[in-house]
Amino acid sequence: MTHKHLFSRALSANPGRLHFTAHSHHLWPDASFDGQVAAWEDAARLADQKWDRVMGPVWKEAQGHIAGELKLPDPSTIAFSSNTHDFLVRIFSAIPKRPVRVLATDGEFHSFRRQMARWVEAGEAELVSAPASGLLATAEAGDFDLIFASHVLFNSGAIIDDLERLAALARPEGPWVVIDGYHGFMAIETDLSAIADRIFYVAGGYKYAMAGEGVCFLHAPPGFAPRPVVTGWYAAFEDLALPPGATGYAQDGARFLGSTFDPSGLYRFNAVRRMLDAEGLTTSKISAHVASLQHRLVAADALPGFALRNPLVAGAHARFLAYRGERASMLHDALAAKNVITDVRGDVLRIGFGLYQDMQDVDRLIYILRNS
Repeated sequence: MTHKHLFSRALSANPGRLHFTAHSHHLWPDASFDGQVAAWEDAARLADQKWDRVMGPVWKEAQGHIAGELKLPDPSTIAFSSNTHDFLVRIFSAIPKRPVRVLATDGEFHSFRRQMARWVEAGEAELVSAPASGLLATAEAGDFDLIFASHVLFNSGAIIDDLERLAALARPEGPWVVIDGYHGFMAIETDLSAIADRIFYVAGGYKYAMAGEGVCFLHAPPGFAPRPVVTGWYAAFEDLALPPGATGYAQDGARFLGSTFDPSGLYRFNAVRRMLDAEGLTTSKISAHVASLQHRLVAADALPGFALRNPLVAGAHARFLAYRGERASMLHDALAAKNVITDVRGDVLRIGFGLYQDMQDVDRLIYILRNS
């Protein structure tokens, strides 16, 4: 099965390329171009009044798509920002004590690690790191204000399955549980309906949502972090019960909003979701397509000297294969010289899969790997 026609613009822009980093920069489908144009046309037609449309039907449509994907009971718990780091900073700012005692896995993404290291350096935080396999036990045994964990770890593809046990620890007074879903959202089927009232969840459109940069979101459980210290005027709310001069906040996810932003990502995201609906392409169906490609590559045993960190097993799996080996960086560069795009993290070569690939692409990759 092939879905290349949905990506004709991106594929024709570099016809000889084998793009195996759908887990990093996912190629944009043609529908995203239509969404970008729609954003421009609304800005030209409506000018200043475009914000009524952006914060009205465009915003609500995007919230609805996300709530449907994650089985969230209330779309209004969702806020948008240009990146997930904004939300980390705002959540952290709402914790009323210092230093903040934080638990995270030892495999979190660079931006989290850098920010946390700086907070520790400044005396704002104390960090405890645990391997993914030991996160739950450490969380249950410790006394933390914030627990932060990726649903799917970016470097190894390991999946933290038991989100319910983490969520059971969450309380409005602390700890707060934040799930980084960037490598899980629209990559593995995710049902948050039973824990939506206890966890924060952040993700975005750059990867498996196929919508590009600038469209990230936060689901914020009601009653948790009602008044972030880092805030913007979009989070304003006229609460007549507040004393004069007090800063009011929206009661839903909008309490985490910042200020003026580029709304084009929302248009692209909505357009891509409409495309997927029209094509009958659910996360489950896309995952099945990706799994067939992954099995083809693994069965070929085309990377001697490398160990697969996330073997193919029954159940959910990351959309990329993480191969560890001393030659990872060298092989990455050799592939790039042949217009085969992968990525490397230290000694781990990551090979990602998406809708725009078929078996012929995998067979070409296998041939090139065997001759590199």
